[in-house]
Amino acid sequence: MLVLLLAIITSGCQWQENKPTSLEKIRDSGVLRVGTLNNQLSYYIGADGPTGLDYELAQAFAKKLGVKLEITAMFTLSELFPALEHGDIDIIAAGLAVTPDRLQDFHPAPAYYYASQIVVYKKGQRRPRDLAELAENKKRLAVVSGSSHEQKLQLIRENYPTLQWQSIPESDINDLLIKVAKGELDYTVADSIDVALLQRIHPEIAVALELTQDEPVSWFIKQSSNDSVYALMIEFFGQMKQNGTMAQLEEKYFGHIDQFDYVDTRAFLRAVNTTLPQWEALFKQHANGFDWRLLAALSYQESHWDPQAVSPTGVRGMMMLTLPTAESVGVTNRLDPEQSIRGGSEYLRKMIARVPDSVEEHEKVWFALASYNVGFGHLMDARRLTKAQGGNPNTWVDVKQRLPLLGQRKYYTQARYGYARGDEALNYVEGIRRYYQSIIGYERAHSHEFENENLKIIDGLQTISPPPMPLTPVPIPLETNDSPSP
Repeated sequence: MLVLLLAIITSGCQWQENKPTSLEKIRDSGVLRVGTLNNQLSYYIGADGPTGLDYELAQAFAKKLGVKLEITAMFTLSELFPALEHGDIDIIAAGLAVTPDRLQDFHPAPAYYYASQIVVYKKGQRRPRDLAELAENKKRLAVVSGSSHEQKLQLIRENYPTLQWQSIPESDINDLLIKVAKGELDYTVADSIDVALLQRIHPEIAVALELTQDEPVSWFIKQSSNDSVYALMIEFFGQMKQNGTMAQLEEKYFGHIDQFDYVDTRAFLRAVNTTLPQWEALFKQHANGFDWRLLAALSYQESHWDPQAVSPTGVRGMMMLTLPTAESVGVTNRLDPEQSIRGGSEYLRKMIARVPDSVEEHEKVWFALASYNVGFGHLMDARRLTKAQGGNPNTWVDVKQRLPLLGQRKYYTQARYGYARGDEALNYVEGIRRYYQSIIGYERAHSHEFENENLKIIDGLQTISPPPMPLTPVPIPLETNDSPSP
């Protein structure tokens, strides 16, 4: 019996040793299966195919593993963790907060950004002053079932027992935020970044209370007997932060949301609805390889889509061209809308061509727009200053921090081209980025091209796989930063 027992134990140990690790299983299959949420930050169908913060990170991680990427985009949070638990996916990459409940069954990767939880309400309605008032006023408060927001409310209720809310199982946080904007719901709880993004197309959404400080947002994997994938994720995120890639991605997807102007956003959305349709065909006709919505955003920043616009300094038309600029691109009448749009598009392309090739293609457009506003020489001064201060002169996230310094005597006296209103150039570019995002968001909100299937993306190719899940893949990008350059 003793010999038999030892034999069983020995064979069991050998089986454990021979059992493939999670990492080996992924590499043997040749596919990394990633579950995410179909929303404006994690994953969506952009003008050039799948994109999104988590999608780009997942692509990089799959490349590190040497396998193909398979994205399963889900519409509701309730689908994600069961899919991971049942082994249908290998990783959740969906911008989810680390919570005590999730730590019980899942491993979080290192945090890749932070967000706070906030209570939101519709501007113009009564704003709760504190948690006590929120708990006592008995108005409609709803959150996504199983979310970190619901878990936070459960903790708060220990001190405020009258606090009540409705848990919505088959919903998305954007849906609840839109209900608040429409007055169909009094309050909801959302992450600060989600709120800031949606305010671009629903400016009625306002912040009532902050429930938490910034909390870590992470990927998740299933807890298992080996930590091979977990160890590689720690290494991966460490490298992404160290080499600056993470900062670039954060800048790309939500670097433009720091400022919000309610009045300006309302005015812009009215113009998108009433004025833009008149000029949309011309922007598309003369996009010249750009996303036409980027040209439209640039034109609004310049003239508010007024073809007769004239400034005291002599710039004119839809794209507010100077006389020398107009002549350089063959524009004979700056007040002719078609000529102005065509000329502005051609001039922007020329500006992009001057941006050094050391700048990545998807960021060249922001350097070019800064040059469009402040001049190429001053842009190069900002790049040199960035390098002198230890930043990366080839990334917009670093250079934009130095542009305002060109207006300070300490710096412009040392600059090759002298004084410049760099703060205006920065506001100019970031304004265009916000308008661009708002046009895209407006299109998304008014699009009827919805699907209700379980969408999978394998290396950019779309395949539908059973079982069906309630998804809403929408062919609109959040922030691509990748307008083609010559």
